[in-house]
Formats: sequence, C-alpha cells, structure tokens
Amino acid sequence: MSIVAETLLDAAPQTLGAERHTLALTTRRVSGSDWDAIIGGFDEVCQEQMHAFAAVRWPGVAQEPVVFHSGGELVGGALVMIQPLPFGVGKIAVVKWAPMLAVRDRPDADLLRRSMVKELMGEYAERRGMMLSVLLHAAPEAINQGYLDLRAQGFQRGSVLMFPNRYMVNLRLDDVALRKSFAQKWRYHLNKSEKAGLDFRRAEPTEIDTFKTLYSAMSERKQFPDHSAYDTLDALMALEEPLRPELFFVREGQETVAGALIFKAGERAVYLYGATSDRALPIRAGYFLHYHAIRWLRDNTTARWYDLGGTDGFQGLHQFKKGMVGEQGIIRPVPPVLNFAAKPWARVFGNGAFAARDAFQHMRRYINELSSHKAKPDQEPHVWDEYLR
Repeated sequence: MSIVAETLLDAAPQTLGAERHTLALTTRRVSGSDWDAIIGGFDEVCQEQMHAFAAVRWPGVAQEPVVFHSGGELVGGALVMIQPLPFGVGKIAVVKWAPMLAVRDRPDADLLRRSMVKELMGEYAERRGMMLSVLLHAAPEAINQGYLDLRAQGFQRGSVLMFPNRYMVNLRLDDVALRKSFAQKWRYHLNKSEKAGLDFRRAEPTEIDTFKTLYSAMSERKQFPDHSAYDTLDALMALEEPLRPELFFVREGQETVAGALIFKAGERAVYLYGATSDRALPIRAGYFLHYHAIRWLRDNTTARWYDLGGTDGFQGLHQFKKGMVGEQGIIRPVPPVLNFAAKPWARVFGNGAFAARDAFQHMRRYINELSSHKAKPDQEPHVWDEYLR
C-alpha cells in the first residue's frame, strides 16, 4: 500500500546547514485582480493564495502579490500577507501554501522555489525587518523537499497543526483501477449507493443557494464545529474560470440529497465544502458523490490529485477519507510553519506572537470541548518526531 503518513521530512538532516545554490530572479508587485488572473494558469495555484479569497478570509491583513521572472519567463509567485503585531511592535509577512511554481514538473523546480524564497527573505526579513512565516503544502512526494530546503536556508520550525494529515486521491486512474484502489468497505458502500437510483450532475454557479440550504441543515444536524472559510463562498463563486469552484449535486428523484464544492484549477483539485441531507446516509449518497466527482475531475481537468483536506480530529472522517484514498492515493502531513527573521527583535516579537496565538487557540479549543454541545474531536493529536529536529 502506498499510503505513507509517517513521512520522514528530515530524512537528510545533514543538509540543513548546507549551502544551496539560488538564482537571481526579477520580482514585481501586481494588483489583486491582476494576480488572480495570472495565477489561474499556475500548476500550484490554490484558493488560499487568491486575492478574492484572502480579502474576505483575512480582511484586516494587507496583501502584497509578488510574481517572479527568470530570464523574462514568469516562473512563479506568492501572495504575501502583512500581519501587524499588537501594540505596533512589528509585522509578520505570512506566506501560506506558497511560493507557487507556474510549472511544477520543470527540472529546476527546486532551484526556482529556493530562489523565490531567497527573494522573499531579502525583501521582507532583511530589508523591511519582518519575520517571514511560510506554511508549505503537504507534498505528494515521500520527502517534502521544500521543507528541507527552507530549513537549509535558515528557517526555524514553528507551529505544528494538531491534525496535520491530508488525504489525496489519485486522479489519473481509469474506472477499473480507481474502484480497485478503494478500500474494500468503501467500495462496498459505493456499490450499495449505485443501487439506490441516484443521479449525479454538475450544477451551475447560480444554483449555489441550493447548496447553502443543504449545508445549513447539515451543520445544524451534525453539530460539527465549523472552522472553515465558508464565509468566502460568495466571493469564490463570483470568480471567472478557471478559479471558480465546481458545484456538484446528487439527487434521489427530485430531492437533492448531497452536494460538493471543489476547487479544480492547477495540479491539485481540492474538496472545499460538502453537504448532505438526512436521507443521504442510508442511501450512501456521499460515496456516490465523491466517486463521480473524481471521475469528472479526471476527465475534465489536468489535476493529478484530489485533495480531501484533513479531519479536524474526527475519526469517522479519517476512516471515510482513508478508504477513498485507497491503495493508489497518499496521506501526507502538512509540515510545521517555518519562520525566518534577520533582525533579533523581529524574531523575539514574531515568536512571541505565534506562541500567544497558539496558546489562545488551544485554550479556546479546550473550552469549546468542555462547554459546547457540538461534536467533539475523537482522534488523538499526533506529534511528528521528525519535525522536532
């Protein structure tokens, strides 16, 4: 089985102090609207790097979209968010799921990524005196080379997600191989759903209110705490292709019983939101929905992976997603946040701000688990020993 969760990101710790070659790139700031138009064609585009998303999700944070060129060729970019610290003691430059490569499979991809990071270090940490904080994607590869390279460039390990695993389905399988990849129990439920007379369809963006109604009813029924960016939904659906998410529904007769919103641009399609009715469980509509969404993504996009996200600590979600990932998919952890500061005071204030934020979030989660009537996480947080080096 190719599912490897315990990835040794620090498999070559001796490289952390090694000198790494970088290129001198040309950098250029662009407007938010131009940025969204540019990154729509990137292999590594993701919703958190979109101006339209970030402006709604983090309204108090300044955005600075930066594109990088090498020899006149556009090679990548990063949306840098400038977070002011309390009492005006400084600022942190936050880069989430970036820098992004325009073309991921080029032979100099690692070199370009290191070079983009080097440019960001020079501008934000050295020239402007901020802490530069980078959160990388969970990499499909067994070794997260981006993590190793940033450590070699002087970045220090920061915050770690409590439930870091991300579940990715292989989108480049034919129907026979896809069904064979699913876990036996997952395949059993899919077979049951196919006998229930269900209908899968791609919906129009104008039908988003149907999804909202379904999502609201599900949230009330399941009582899961919602830590998502659901309030960005209208902004996302107002986007043009290819950044606008796809909306899918499953119906039983004339009743809509399940729906999903999926980000499809780039090499990694991402499951954003899902919703089901009371009727969906006995007819296994969720299995039917995801199976046909996988096939639609395979046949209508160039994406290699369908990223199902994490579990927020719920064992039931882990079992469902693990079964869908199956033998041909992968489970990988999101690396820790990585921080770099060229100025001592930036390091002190930046680390202090992150420590205070982490303490607050852990305390809020603990209080919510004690007092809230919503469902409680039932997975144990995982400490990744390889991150501690």
